[in-house]
Amino acid sequence: MNTYAAVLLWAIPAFLVLVLIEITYGHFTKRQTYNFMDTLASLSSGMTNIIKDALGLAFILISYPFILEHLGVFQLESSIAVYGIAFICIDFASYWVHRLNHKINIFWNQHLIHHSSEEFNLACALRQSISNLIGFGALFLIPAAIFGVPAKVIMILAPLHLFAQFWYHTQHIGKLGFLEYIIVTPSQHRVHHAINPIYIDKNLAAIFCVWDRLFGTFQEELDSEPPVYGTLKASKSWNPIWINFQHLWQLTKDAWYAKKRIDKLKIWFMPTGWRPADVEKRFPIIPRAIDATNKYAPTYTGPWKMIALVHFISLTLLLFFFLGNFSELSNLFRLHFGIVLLFSIFGYTALMDFHQWAPIYEIFRGLLGNLFIFLPQCIFLRIEHPVFFGFFVTYFLVTTAIGVWSRSKEFNRSLAL
Repeated sequence: MNTYAAVLLWAIPAFLVLVLIEITYGHFTKRQTYNFMDTLASLSSGMTNIIKDALGLAFILISYPFILEHLGVFQLESSIAVYGIAFICIDFASYWVHRLNHKINIFWNQHLIHHSSEEFNLACALRQSISNLIGFGALFLIPAAIFGVPAKVIMILAPLHLFAQFWYHTQHIGKLGFLEYIIVTPSQHRVHHAINPIYIDKNLAAIFCVWDRLFGTFQEELDSEPPVYGTLKASKSWNPIWINFQHLWQLTKDAWYAKKRIDKLKIWFMPTGWRPADVEKRFPIIPRAIDATNKYAPTYTGPWKMIALVHFISLTLLLFFFLGNFSELSNLFRLHFGIVLLFSIFGYTALMDFHQWAPIYEIFRGLLGNLFIFLPQCIFLRIEHPVFFGFFVTYFLVTTAIGVWSRSKEFNRSLAL
């Protein structure tokens, strides 16, 4: 995990630079694909995923080393060929996990966050899940285990495979000729993120589009059908933590209100979007219109944008401290500090959603943040990191002040809907 934190210290700035380059390019070409709050929401979602992974907040149902031990037929030594076989096997597994996420109700919850943005740009690639708390992907790595691919090779290639999916989240690159028949391209992935009926659940591959062509899920981007991005049931929120569990909450409510016991059980494993007939009739859900202009778009004045930016920059600096000193921090401090960051991301994005309870939440978040920094486990910060300690105290005092200020403002979230 220390290595993971160290890699992120390089990867995060690289991703941010690329996002800024795309924003700049969109500005000068007068084809901007970014929305201010949507961008902050995407980047904040990436932060929650980093925190969750750094803290190891997941239960591995079945591990690759276990499968390798019991199903391995060959014993391959590390070589270029092994890395090639491993990468293909990881991509094959990724396709089937991705397809499962799109097709089954309970699994859609852990993938919805990635599709929740109504924009399509490099930033939305960072909308990664924190609700995938049970790891089962190794089941689809059985081919790698049979070939005897060492677990170390899988561990090295898995993050590289994920990072390699970043670049094609853009609207500024057109079709790429013969590459369209080999790898996943921006054109193909635009289709994947679209809610147009012809595009739904298409182009599920991660790196090699051969899987989509082989298993019948490929769809070319059509000039006559411009993609409309987002989800059929719009999230209507900038809060990545709420979006992560929004579908789960809906399933739970539907299971509660369903009259038939069998429906209470099968709703979790039915195709995505399935609801019991009695629940559907009693609590109908109106899907979002397929219209590129029909987006979640609260209006923000300059001060509100500045507040959002101050929160985002401050939390980014706190995250860099967390990752930069990860190996030196105790497990207890890591856990508590990670929770502080998650609660903070939840708080500031809820404020930008104009929830009426958000100002009170922010007041208490600021107070509790400064209470945390004075706990015995944080004494080392005052001694070893006095500048960071001062910044932490200042940020949470400002948070409280913003909460107090926002209480005096007109807070009507219905205007944002």
